[in-house]
Parts: sequence; C-alpha cells; structure tokens
Amino acid sequence: MAAHRKSAHRKPKQRPFTGPAARTAATLALAGAATATSAGGAGAAPAEPAPTAAQVRAKVDRLYHEAEVATEKYNGAKEKAAAATRTVDALADEAARRTDRLNTARHTLGSMATAQYRTGTLDPALQLALSSDPDSYLERAAHLDRAGDRQAGLLGSIRRQLSGIARVKARADRETEALAARQAELREHRTAIRAKLADARTLLATLTAEERAAYERSADAAHGGGPARADRAGTGHAERATPRSSVAAPNSRAGRAIAFAHGAIGKPYVWGATGPNAFDCSGLTQAAWRAAGVSLPRTTYTQINAGQRVSRSQLAPGDLVFFYSGISHVGLYIGGGQMIHAPRPGAPVRIAPIDQMPFAGATRVA
Repeated sequence: MAAHRKSAHRKPKQRPFTGPAARTAATLALAGAATATSAGGAGAAPAEPAPTAAQVRAKVDRLYHEAEVATEKYNGAKEKAAAATRTVDALADEAARRTDRLNTARHTLGSMATAQYRTGTLDPALQLALSSDPDSYLERAAHLDRAGDRQAGLLGSIRRQLSGIARVKARADRETEALAARQAELREHRTAIRAKLADARTLLATLTAEERAAYERSADAAHGGGPARADRAGTGHAERATPRSSVAAPNSRAGRAIAFAHGAIGKPYVWGATGPNAFDCSGLTQAAWRAAGVSLPRTTYTQINAGQRVSRSQLAPGDLVFFYSGISHVGLYIGGGQMIHAPRPGAPVRIAPIDQMPFAGATRVA
C-alpha cells in the first residue's frame, strides 16, 4: 500500500523529442532567438560610416597644424630650459668661488687664533711689569691691538660671506625648481607633438595609395610645391625648379638671409630643428638671419616682435611673414608674393605663395 502511494506521487518520466518532433522544436527555438535578438538590437545606434578621403585629409591637415603649434611651444620651453640651466650653472660657480674665499678667510682666522694661543694669556699690565724691555713690549702690544682689529674685521667678513653663500644657494634652489618645471613642460609638448604626428600617420594609412598621392599633390599645391629636381651634387635633396625672385633685397643683410634660405631648399622639415641639415619653420628663419649676422629669438611668437612691424602691402625681400591667429608659422619673404619656408613633416623646405595660409603679420628685421 505504501509502495502504491509512493508511485502515485512520482512524476512521469520526460522523454526527449526524436525524429520530426525534435527538428520542429529546434526550428521554433532558433526562430524565437532570432526574433529576440532583432527586437533587442532595434534600439542600437547604427555603426558610424567610415570617414571619406576628404575628411581624412582635413583631419590630417588639422593634426599637422596642431603639431606645429605644439612645436613652437616646445621650442619656447626648450629655450627657457636652456636659460635656466645656464643660470643654475652660473650660481653653482658663484657659490664655489664664494666658498673658496670663505675657506681662505677661515684659514687666516685659524692662524691668528693659533698665534694668540702661543703668546699666552698673561694680563697686559703684568706682562709690562715683568718685561725687561718695556718699550719693546709696548710696541708689540700696539701690533697686537691692530691684529685684534684685523681679527674682528675678518670675523665680520666671514659672517657676510656666509650670508652671501646662503643667498646664492637659496636662489640656486629656486632656479633648479624652475628648471625642473621647464623640463616637465618640454616633455609635455614633446609628447603632444609625437601623438599628433602618430595620429596623422595612422589616418594617412587608412587611405589608398592613390588617395595618399592625391593628398600629397593637394598639400604641395597648398604649400607651394611643384616639380622638383635633385640638382645639388651628391646631396640627393630635391629642389623646386622655381627661379629665384628677381626682386632685389633692400640691403646686404637681407640678401644674405635670402641666399641662405635658397640654399636650404629641399632639406627636410624636422620639428625642433635649426639646421644645418633639417629645419622647422622658425628654425629656418632663425638660421637664415644668423647667416646674415642677426640674432633672432627661437619661436614664431617671439620672432614677430624682433623687428619693425610692416603691413602686407609694404613687404620687402627678407621680411618675416607670419600665419594663423596663434602666430604658429613663419616664412622668409623673397618678393613677388613668394616666401621660402619649412612647411610640415614630409614636406621639405620650399618656395610657396604667401596667400595659401591665413596671413597674420610681418616683421622687418634689418
């Protein structure tokens, strides 16, 4: 009886589908899963379309420009870091010289103290009474008084030297902190430049060979590129087959600067470079005018203030011409609406029209 009740509560055994029934069940399950998937994905955003070649080229141009802005900031930070390094070195030298003088004064003071110890500590009146030659003693005492005055003066000098050394060291500490900040700024700008150039290379790699060639042709046109020839014996540098400007330089210095720039045509653009084998834009103008005996500051935004401002209508060969609202690019005007400049990575020094970029101002150096 108990066995009968136990069997009455036992659930019937489920048998798996076989044959046609199994195939029907599987079909229904797959259909339901597909329906659920399509319903769940109905609200998902469609994948963004790949950028067009024109959009890629525009973004690459923007990245190159941003890299140039960062390059000029890097150049400025590098110049300040170099100045801070020179200051720290000069202060270290000054501290060393002051310490040498202090050690000399301390040695002199020690010698005087040793001499006094050897003379004993008898009361001067008793020494006079016991002296067999009072006149000689009085003469020696006068010398001792003067020696005491010298000792007091030496002590005062030592105190002043110690104070001076402390001031020099405190200033050196401040300059060392400033140098560390400049070096951190350098690293920040260097990282930004490399990241933007790497992004530009990655974007260019998404273009086909034909699209990249078209981009280079359009970039050359925008920056004054054109047919080139490698006519520098043994150098392999490509030089634009553009004749030199027939506009005469206003003076010999401008003429020498322009001659240097012509000699740099075909050399590569390298950010941070000032020659002789590669240049960035402000590095080229600085080197050109250095060849003419004129010292220019390092960056575009300081070079624009290195001479007399002139309007676009007053431009003469040798003038510095600047572009973009942030004064991030510079070239050397050679007349006829043309300049020589270092355009961007991958584009060597070349002649270009000045109306291909947003004009920001001009400066006459000499």
